[in-house]
Amino acid sequence: MRARHATRERLGLERDEYAELARLNTPEKIQRFLYELPLNFERDGDTCLSVRQVLRERRAHCIEGALVAACALWIHGEPPLLLDLAAVRDYDHVVALFRRNGCWGAISKTNGVGLRWRDPVYRSLRELAMSYFHEYYNARHEKTLRRYSLPFDLRRFDPRDWVSGEDGAWKVAGALDRVRHFRLLSPAQARTLAPRDPFERRASRLLQYGAPKGSRFAARGARRG
Repeated sequence: MRARHATRERLGLERDEYAELARLNTPEKIQRFLYELPLNFERDGDTCLSVRQVLRERRAHCIEGALVAACALWIHGEPPLLLDLAAVRDYDHVVALFRRNGCWGAISKTNGVGLRWRDPVYRSLRELAMSYFHEYYNARHEKTLRRYSLPFDLRRFDPRDWVSGEDGAWKVAGALDRVRHFRLLSPAQARTLAPRDPFERRASRLLQYGAPKGSRFAARGARRG
């Protein structure tokens, strides 16, 4: 049975950790918290931090931010759902899902402009995923988004695997890669996509957090974070 509300005991969090998330009682507050959280540039290698590790280290990239958002939503009685946006010749992006009046919205941790928050106005997950299509691009300015996943319910996992664990949330990340995905466009459509024009390329250089010199994120940070 999947619990509707996540108690502190169920999540395995300390009182101060739980209280910080409990204060984020709307999707808008959760998103504001993620915007103010410094970006995780993975200086020492790949990470997939648990919620506890994010709160302690005060840094996050996309899937880590999505885990925090999903946990906060669950505390307030909403299902902890993720959506994986899968790309070619590029990195995936992960957002947390919520619904209002039957429509989907998304909470997102990212460093650029295009892949951020989505208001709950999308009637289907496909509509929501397509709202990210034009701004989803790689370092060669190719539009790379191709697939989106089923809603991924984190209640299938022990909270120690993604909330209170000290070894990261790699088990969740692996399972998310394997969940069923749906195609957004046909091969024929993909062959006719126009690259981003020079003005769009200049505009995409605006970042919330500057990537450290020589960082792997210097190229991808403008988009997904």
